[in-house]
Amino acid sequence: MTYLPSRRRLLATGAGAALSLGTLGTTASPASAAPASAAPAKSATGSGPEETRTLDELYQAALAEGGKLVIYSGGDIDSQGDGIRNGFAARFPEIDLKVVVDYSKYHDARVDNQFATDTLVPDVVQLQTLQDFTRWKGQGRLLSYKPAGFSKVYDALKDPHGAWTAVAVIGFSYSYNVAAVGADVPKSPLDLIDPKWKGQIASSYPNDDDAVLYLFKLYVEHYGWDWAARFAAQDVQFARGTYTPGLAVSSGQKALGVGGSGSLAAPSTAASRWAVAEGHPFMAWGQRVAILKQGRNTTAAKLYLNWQLSTAQQQNAFNGWSVRTDVTPAGGLKPVWKYPNANLDGFPRFMADRAEVERWKQTFALYFGEVKGDPSPGWLGLHPGA
Repeated sequence: MTYLPSRRRLLATGAGAALSLGTLGTTASPASAAPASAAPAKSATGSGPEETRTLDELYQAALAEGGKLVIYSGGDIDSQGDGIRNGFAARFPEIDLKVVVDYSKYHDARVDNQFATDTLVPDVVQLQTLQDFTRWKGQGRLLSYKPAGFSKVYDALKDPHGAWTAVAVIGFSYSYNVAAVGADVPKSPLDLIDPKWKGQIASSYPNDDDAVLYLFKLYVEHYGWDWAARFAAQDVQFARGTYTPGLAVSSGQKALGVGGSGSLAAPSTAASRWAVAEGHPFMAWGQRVAILKQGRNTTAAKLYLNWQLSTAQQQNAFNGWSVRTDVTPAGGLKPVWKYPNANLDGFPRFMADRAEVERWKQTFALYFGEVKGDPSPGWLGLHPGA
């Protein structure tokens, strides 16, 4: 769908209930990396060659290494890892893959503790906590590696030396149930504070998830603190897990949802729609992936990065947006970096200032209350996937 120029024109198509990590794993057809005979390609940012082995060659090398792979992936519920599990297994059936899904803020602490106790489990980390990748790179924890297609990744979505690269674009905004809102389609986040929607809104806690926190920060900076006060008066159903607003909306439990992901390229026949309004803020970021130097299965980890960055995988992105500059977004969308209201560069800066994050988190707790409930993935302990 084309991003229309009118300031008040709503941009919306069917909403996903939440980011499913599975959508990062499914593909329409097997992908191949650059042929082995190709000359090593220099990255557009930084020295060093890109991978030249094909996926099949990497697959065989990974099997010779032991045929195992463990990924710690940020997410809300275990089933969000099914797309990766199923897609990877369909292409590389002999690899013993474990995808452990948990909140990124628990995974990073878990990995740090495993470093400290010399009990590292994962080979790959795929997380929302962007600041950790910078820190781990500085500590020498990450393997510098450039998968095939690395030079085609948008510069802001990769480390120039290959310490990490984003493999998917995720966006957070608001959504609505088509039948529930009828002709009263919300035109922007300002409509979320209309008293007619009191008791009809679901939201993930902004003081529980840093991406939702950043979205609410953008709303306050754009509309003022009065927006937060009026939103707090809407009898909002808050829950843990960014999948919960979309689930409440798509099931018809609530008319509106805030702080979840979705797709502007989803079918127009969907019961719910994820929306972005021109001239109004939303947020998007690149989900970073890195190979841990101390991991036991670095070749399988390289296979995973090459598979995720392959053209076929990127063309199948659940929301139409790719991290690659040579992949045309689906549904008539522009590349995500061409949406100034996506604040693509702002989220990494926000995540790097942990004192600012804490101030916003505690301030929103004053407005919306403390986080309640167990984490939606459950309590996974110190060494899941071992």
